[in-house]
Amino acid sequence: MKMNIFTSFIILLFTLPAFGQLAEPTTRIIVKLKNDRILENFAGEKSIAGSSKIDALCLDFDGVEIQKLITGRKMTNHSYVVQFPDGTDIQQIINEFYTTGDIEYAEADAKGSTGGVAGITPTDPYYSRQWSLKNDGTFPLSPAVAGDDIDMESAWEIEQGDSTVVVAIIDTGIKLDHPDLAGRIWTNYNEIPDNGIDDDGNGYIDDVQGWDMANDDNLPKDDFGHGTNVAGIVGANGNNEIGYAGVDWNCKIMALKGLSNENWGYYSWWAAAIYYAVDNGANVINMSLGGESYSATFQEAVDYALDNNVVVVACMMNTNSNTTFYPAGFAGVIAVGATNPNDERAYPFYWSTTSGSNYGEHISVIAPGNYIYGLHYLSNTNFNTYWGGTSQATPHVAALSALLLAQNISLTPAQIKAIIELSAEDQVGDPAEDTPGWDQYYGHGRINAYNALLSVNVNEVRSDVEKIAVFPNPAQRQFTITFPAETQQIEIINLHGQVVLQKKTFNETSFSDQLSHNGTYIIHITTDKNTIAKKFVVNR
Repeated sequence: MKMNIFTSFIILLFTLPAFGQLAEPTTRIIVKLKNDRILENFAGEKSIAGSSKIDALCLDFDGVEIQKLITGRKMTNHSYVVQFPDGTDIQQIINEFYTTGDIEYAEADAKGSTGGVAGITPTDPYYSRQWSLKNDGTFPLSPAVAGDDIDMESAWEIEQGDSTVVVAIIDTGIKLDHPDLAGRIWTNYNEIPDNGIDDDGNGYIDDVQGWDMANDDNLPKDDFGHGTNVAGIVGANGNNEIGYAGVDWNCKIMALKGLSNENWGYYSWWAAAIYYAVDNGANVINMSLGGESYSATFQEAVDYALDNNVVVVACMMNTNSNTTFYPAGFAGVIAVGATNPNDERAYPFYWSTTSGSNYGEHISVIAPGNYIYGLHYLSNTNFNTYWGGTSQATPHVAALSALLLAQNISLTPAQIKAIIELSAEDQVGDPAEDTPGWDQYYGHGRINAYNALLSVNVNEVRSDVEKIAVFPNPAQRQFTITFPAETQQIEIINLHGQVVLQKKTFNETSFSDQLSHNGTYIIHITTDKNTIAKKFVVNR
């Protein structure tokens, strides 16, 4: 079978899903009106909120469709997508829009796609293929090192997920009837199926299983394959004797189709999907996609999610460069790079010699992302497909975020991000790139689910560490810790989950000690109210 190579390095722009019947890409502009120019009634097909100046411009430039960007009972965003014939001078139209004085901004509705590519291999035992969860060093498709995984088996002993936590997947859709996702697809119980009525008043009719922004309908089924693979990484049922095991065995998965069957999508689609996810109860949003163009519309949507305590996780993309893609480049997003089964940064991916996990100043962490087996979008029994890309790394992190929320639903996106970064394993890859502490290739390190979950064992986790001071002596492995007076316990844990030092009685508010081995460690300082966590590296 021929591989469908994902050419993210050719498609320069990633766009949000558009509304209306899916067609060939056309010239589209997003326009946001000033508040004092907005009328209550949106006149419809050929009018934007009653602005006669903009109506006239749309007609002058042969505008073929005008649609509201965001629908929903909670939204007051007056942004619209205006579509023009192919070949229209987009910058000329934007300049003309600004002359009306009626708009806050206008911008091109950019395009983008996913960050992963599919492959085929002969059948072998299914769980043994999931090197990202349990790596025994024998993975047959790529050099592998035992232990170079996210330590999932130990993590499952702590947490397997909660059905009240919802992970929205904005992608090519999901195979909604796959048996390995049985009982896991989010359902909108406030909507009566197939009655043609918007029962819950959220602006979407019969959206029982999410929404397809690419085709503007209520069936977000997968017609490309990427989204089903991502969904399986997040939440394929564990211990059900079918296929594979997802990272989270209990969360609900909200299906939002934001990409066409040709693997491209408009920023307007993606923004609309984010608003839908937030307004309809998602806790985490997985975006295994990206585009090179900055967009104010896209930025506002991501900020809306973060401001409403919804975690956003996005892929760095696969051009083996420091090019910034969005949404990974937005502040507050957990930006994820990809590794191979030997913990080295994935470059190249198996599908192209010029590909590779992107790097840069905005990277948060890395996660397994090459040769990732998963569910098939056309079959309930074909488990022989694997994908590679930062797209596949991202759902590992999104699902870990869901597990952390299952332990403590009050955690904020900033706290989730800090916990995942603090608990990541540093200096696991190529020493030329994976240098001590944060670096632009590996970020804070490769995620470790077990270490992350160890950090969330009380009601509050503080990532602010102003009361801790750690001063490692690289030569002697000596350190000093200062801590709050109300401290009840201090533990130092290595990245294998072993407690190497524990203190429960204190004469002062600081102490010094010496570690027997070099490496990366996590300190947990537990008081009667919270836990403070800090990661540090000793002479490695």
